[in-house]
Amino acid sequence: MNLLPCPRSLKLCPGTFTLPRRATLQLDASLSSDVACVIAKRLQSELERRPPAWREDHVGVQALACSGGTLKRELQRGGSETGAPPATIRVVHSKSAPTHAEGYKLTIDRNGVRIEFRETPGLHAAVATLRQLLRQYGRHLPCLKIRDWPDFARRGVMLDISRGRVPKLKTLLELVEHLADFKINEFQLYTEHTFAYRRYQSVWQSWGALTGEEIRKLDARCQQLGIDLVPNQNSFGHLGHILEHPQLKKLAEVSGPYPDASGEFVRQPSTLAPNHPGTLPFLRGLYDELLPNFPSRFFNVGCDETFDLGHGRSKKLCAVKGQGRVYLDFLKQIHREVSARGKRMMFWGDIILRYPKLIKELAKLGRDALPRVQADRQVSPTIIALNWGYEANHPFDREAALFAKAKIPFYVCPGTSTWQTLIGRHDNALANLRSAAQAGRRHGAMGYLITDWGDGGHPQPLAVSYLPYLAGASLSWCAKTFDEAKLIPVLNRDVFNDSTGNAAKAAFALGRAHRKLKFAVPNETPLGTAITVPPPEQHELFCRNGLKHHAWISGKNIRATLKEIEKQRAVLHRAKPSSKTGNVLLHELDLAARMAAQSCQFMLWQQARAAGENSKARHLARTGIRELRKLEKDFNAYWSLRNKATPKHCSGFLRWRIQDYRKSLNFSL
Repeated sequence: MNLLPCPRSLKLCPGTFTLPRRATLQLDASLSSDVACVIAKRLQSELERRPPAWREDHVGVQALACSGGTLKRELQRGGSETGAPPATIRVVHSKSAPTHAEGYKLTIDRNGVRIEFRETPGLHAAVATLRQLLRQYGRHLPCLKIRDWPDFARRGVMLDISRGRVPKLKTLLELVEHLADFKINEFQLYTEHTFAYRRYQSVWQSWGALTGEEIRKLDARCQQLGIDLVPNQNSFGHLGHILEHPQLKKLAEVSGPYPDASGEFVRQPSTLAPNHPGTLPFLRGLYDELLPNFPSRFFNVGCDETFDLGHGRSKKLCAVKGQGRVYLDFLKQIHREVSARGKRMMFWGDIILRYPKLIKELAKLGRDALPRVQADRQVSPTIIALNWGYEANHPFDREAALFAKAKIPFYVCPGTSTWQTLIGRHDNALANLRSAAQAGRRHGAMGYLITDWGDGGHPQPLAVSYLPYLAGASLSWCAKTFDEAKLIPVLNRDVFNDSTGNAAKAAFALGRAHRKLKFAVPNETPLGTAITVPPPEQHELFCRNGLKHHAWISGKNIRATLKEIEKQRAVLHRAKPSSKTGNVLLHELDLAARMAAQSCQFMLWQQARAAGENSKARHLARTGIRELRKLEKDFNAYWSLRNKATPKHCSGFLRWRIQDYRKSLNFSL
């Protein structure tokens, strides 16, 4: 039985129940009309989207029709009117459901389907499970009993929209539909400069940006699906593109680029000066425009990787008070602004973890934010630490223990391991996701956030992230029952809509192809960075090692990796998605695989040049130019299907590599 997340308790019983061709739904009278209509429509849509191979089992549900946004009254009353048909699917508010907000009990016997729940989130979870059962079995459902509830109260996905790829609203709406089926109940869009702030159009116009109207539409659907859309605006570091704005340069901690201590790259100004008198008014303006679009009680202010702090305007202040104290004092000021707007502040925990003695002060912020007359009451802190780390061996256990000891509510935040890889690093992702779940449960984390970053221009497509999304969702729901073997069949059925089974099979294999290189570095793979590395004269941080990897990997291993990529592309081409979205995802994966293959070809060209094999190098250069030109054309044509603005911030590396090849050909002549 292919269910992910796997239920905590599932007992198969003898027999099956066959849905009649005109089924009926009985909804508990306590449900609001809005919730009842959403539940009904989600079940109806599942029954109506049968792929061609299952059409003979098509079943309609006459009770799932909404009129004017309201279900028929007899169904809300439990079908008690005279002549009402007996219910096929019953939804009942019941104390026999598990005592958890998302707990539910799902029973299928020879008389029909029965869902029991205590609160609406439990009903959403039950419907997600039933939708998967309908996809797998059609009309002929196995008799079973499920009792289920999650390990973590909040289970989220955070998607980076600030590094080159801003998805269209349609793309985001498709994504949250899948996340709801994965039982995800929180969604964030990591934002630096890509919300359409009215005063700063010149900052975001070439990148694309989400408007307030689009956010409100996305939030409305998220609410219907039981997902909390949490606002996210970095508020201290990672603001380089904002600080390029002529009016805002003065707010930067440093006035210009400076070499990193390693000497390998140059840091551009990216951190706000905490002691500039204009910094807080600037943030207030952002918050006052952004936050009214989000009903969520939470707000992620970021504040990670404040690399510039103490290097410029605050240098003297940091010398006197200490860098950790200056950071914490500014975090407290941001917290006051967030609390004044009725939100509970989330922040990345990496900086404060460097100063363990200061962590305990965070626990006081909840009380400090209250009016004086309430200051003596016992309250929960209004601040939440986000404990992130992305390697298989990240010390979640040690770091989570520090927040737990200080009684700071916290999330564990693993990652998809897709950035700087093009086609994934799925072996690392699975280990990282599992480790975070274990540490989070051990130390009482309130949430689990799967982060999906876009370092290096975000060339990897959304299709590459679905496997770690599903794995993380499953591990955060119930790690004990997670079955990795179910990832491929569930993704093929529910995301790629591929009855051949090839799409997800190839996606998983592509995400492990880098292992054939027999070379590993943190936070990237050579398949991702060899082709995307910026020209050396840019002294860029991301992907900076890409031009060096060829010297450490044997040609034999590069060719074996290339062979594996092409093998999996052939598997992809045998897939037959039954939906338009499935075909787009397949196209995305193939584009990513083609770029990863060109990374291999580029490293082979580098090796040929280093070995003085000039004829071979010229051949590889000419072939590489042809392939990269075609890739650029295909990538640009695909871009508008899924993303806003233009691909220029995402795909410039294709031109860089063409220039490298051309220079070598001109030199050899």
